[in-house]
Amino acid sequence: MSKERITLFDTTLRDGQQTPGVDFSVQDKIVIAKMLDDFGIDYVEGGYPGANPTDSEFFSQKRTEKASFVGFGMTKRPGVSVSNDPGIAGLLQSKTDAICFVAKAWDYHVRVALRTTNEENLDCIKQSVEAVVADGREALVDCEHFFDGYKANPEYALECAKTAFKAGARWIVLCDTNGGTQPSEIKAAVKAVMEHVPGKNLGIHAHDDTGQAVANSLAAIDAGVRQIQGTLNGIGERCGNANLISIIPTLMLKPVYSERFETGISSEKLAEITGLSHKFDELLNRASHTQAPFVGSSAFATKAGIHASAILKDPETYEHIPPELVGNSRRVMVSDQGGKSNFINQLSKFGIEVDKSDPKLDTLISIVKEHEAIGFAYEAAGASFELLARRKLGTVPHFFDVESFKVQVERRFNAVGDVITVSEAVVKVKVGDETFFSVAEGQGPVNALDRALRKDLGKFQSQIEDLELVDFKVRILNGGTEAITRVLVDSTDGSGERWTTVGVSNNIIDASFQALLDSINYKLVKAHLEQS
Repeated sequence: MSKERITLFDTTLRDGQQTPGVDFSVQDKIVIAKMLDDFGIDYVEGGYPGANPTDSEFFSQKRTEKASFVGFGMTKRPGVSVSNDPGIAGLLQSKTDAICFVAKAWDYHVRVALRTTNEENLDCIKQSVEAVVADGREALVDCEHFFDGYKANPEYALECAKTAFKAGARWIVLCDTNGGTQPSEIKAAVKAVMEHVPGKNLGIHAHDDTGQAVANSLAAIDAGVRQIQGTLNGIGERCGNANLISIIPTLMLKPVYSERFETGISSEKLAEITGLSHKFDELLNRASHTQAPFVGSSAFATKAGIHASAILKDPETYEHIPPELVGNSRRVMVSDQGGKSNFINQLSKFGIEVDKSDPKLDTLISIVKEHEAIGFAYEAAGASFELLARRKLGTVPHFFDVESFKVQVERRFNAVGDVITVSEAVVKVKVGDETFFSVAEGQGPVNALDRALRKDLGKFQSQIEDLELVDFKVRILNGGTEAITRVLVDSTDGSGERWTTVGVSNNIIDASFQALLDSINYKLVKAHLEQS
């Protein structure tokens, strides 16, 4: 039996850019469009041609090879002809395969936002779609606020969808713009629309204001729509959009969907989806969500001893899919809840073989539990755990000692009378028989300490040249100015590997120093293992 095709429409570069703090450059957009195109997305919506210099430059040429490249814009203005509407002109001048119009489908917005009549709004939809079709391009219509409009005035909401379809739009997309519609309401409304527009011409655009954008998208598929719109990692205004990174594996790996439908994503590309998600987060300069479905670093992580023991015997006991299918990996974490099997399994991943009866293993377990009792979190800092394990089990050389460090922060006026803060760090490092003093300034005390620490490591300096710190997280564990502080540092290097280290102290600088020190030592351990 042949499967029905589900079309995937990505709006990361348009609706995703509404996310607070997200502002793509032209180069960012080019890179992301290529990522989506290579992955196998059917439609890549690039933004609003003519709305700003970035989008104007981005739409000056076609940015995809396989995917349909889509420009977005409003239907023509009331009272203005299509030929005289500057927004329509900008869309038709863009180098796109398709144009997606946003059209008001809630009569309340027609009255309040457009300040026109219901009849004129329908005429705007009709003429706009006809202009795109006449230009030889594919037209899509996002029926904005469709579900709220359907609840308020079902006849008019349906008329908007019908008008767009009759005018020649390839896709009529039903939008839950405010994100408050429930899955059962989605299904009922979709079935009503399908009495007038075939499901093969319907799409769903869901927002996540009740945490149900993925569920609503799947409910729409169940009801009959055949296009899903969403974004990478669910970014978008307010609470975000439907997350394609969660939807795609669900469609491809869950029999209730995979036995009926197919997408344009191959199984080989699906195995790259974790990398795609993380690469996108790197581009946004933010840490990936560790508990993200399918792709999070904890998505297939087990901490409790009884669960870990079962997983080691048969992964299906506590995993809904094999993690390799989405390019992720299983983690049986070490923690104060873990037994020997957890530790042995984790150590084997580092290439460390240890017998269950080895007293060094008991010592290591005891130290981990003591450390976690005071605030260390080794399940989140695998690199620090590996270093601790190698030291206690005697499988790592000693590279250098930091004999002392000093950090000074000075707040003063500069030459023009502005208040500035200057941070300076001094580090005394001993490498073999040599001692090095390093001084550095930085953007704050931790940055100054990091720069000083990595300024001169003697014979090891060349091995840390490509080390880069990419994230720094601070958590206060017990309140008050005398509180215990935990610092997590994420680092990477030229190989692309990313690792996390941890430090805990009642002094935030000392906690940061511990994490920084572990990061450098882990980098040197990597180099040592590669050379040996």
